[in-house]
Amino acid sequence: MFQGPLSESLLKKAQAKALLEIRVTNLRDFTADKHKTADDPPCGGGAGMVMKADVIAKAIAGVRGQGSRVIYMCPSGQTLTQRKVKELAKAEHLVILCGHYEGVDERVRALVDEELSIGDYVLTGGELPAMVVVDAVARYIPGVVKEMSSVENDSFHDGLLDHPSYTKPEEFNGQKVPAVLLSGHHAEIAQWRRKEALRKTFYRRPDLLAQTELTETDRQLLSEIVQNG
Repeated sequence: MFQGPLSESLLKKAQAKALLEIRVTNLRDFTADKHKTADDPPCGGGAGMVMKADVIAKAIAGVRGQGSRVIYMCPSGQTLTQRKVKELAKAEHLVILCGHYEGVDERVRALVDEELSIGDYVLTGGELPAMVVVDAVARYIPGVVKEMSSVENDSFHDGLLDHPSYTKPEEFNGQKVPAVLLSGHHAEIAQWRRKEALRKTFYRRPDLLAQTELTETDRQLLSEIVQNG
């Protein structure tokens, strides 16, 4: 599952430039029996399989170093946000534990530093969520994204959704690129983009505004949006 997505696009280039290193650890390498058993049926009966605590403990000990931060991807974890992504990007070494099927033995939770979720839904395992974390965090490593201003304008970076974007042709299906974007006036373009980001957030994710530190100019622009639409 990891081989393809982690070896494409920006992540591929970043690894080639040694900007980050991604290693995938197979839990079965830390088993002791000939069948390489990494999970067992749940105690007390029931469907599914539970990943073994002793195997996971050995695996974590085998990759954990000074400065490592161990994260367990699970539905009950803290929901991943852009603020959390920026925090994780400051870590020297992230170890991401992926659950599978019925998850891990409850005693494993004492071995991790925090638990994360990418949303209120259930997947087959934690592999896809782990790749989401890797991709999101990698964007904040200097040099991974060519223009850091692109990252700084992403949705959620400053608490707002991103402003609308346009490119050629200037007219498509009767809709024209806003004239201000073709004006060459950088200050006016910047103000338009900020206002449109506020507008999009106000109408689509008003909950984000309550968590965002707005400037006085932002408040004036927002007031215009409320009054004039």
